[in-house]
Amino acid sequence: MARLSAQPRKQRRMLYNAPLHKLPKLMSAHLSPELRERYGRRSFPVRTGDKVRILRGEFRGVEGKVTKVDRERQMVYVENVTVKKADGTTVQKPVHVSNVMITELNLDDEYRKQALSRGREVAA
Repeated sequence: MARLSAQPRKQRRMLYNAPLHKLPKLMSAHLSPELRERYGRRSFPVRTGDKVRILRGEFRGVEGKVTKVDRERQMVYVENVTVKKADGTTVQKPVHVSNVMITELNLDDEYRKQALSRGREVAA
């Protein structure tokens, strides 16, 4: 999406009110240096099944598989990232997509493979 304003409040408003067809593109995370070298791109949208490493927050350094993606809130849920509630149950803690780095891609989907190699030959 084109950046229309430099004002933070307008940037936030653009993110919160973005139409549903533009949300997947906003859910992009950095690729690890190995993946960046292999695919020749810096970032890629996060999907369920990708392995990620958390870069910021109390769970920094934790690696795990993405179990759920919340596009409207721009959060991902990673396995083994849980908190204990007051009643003793554990719930998954959401992590903002900007605070994770993709370390392994889930390439089960043929369309995703094409999107990854679009515009460049990929060394498999």
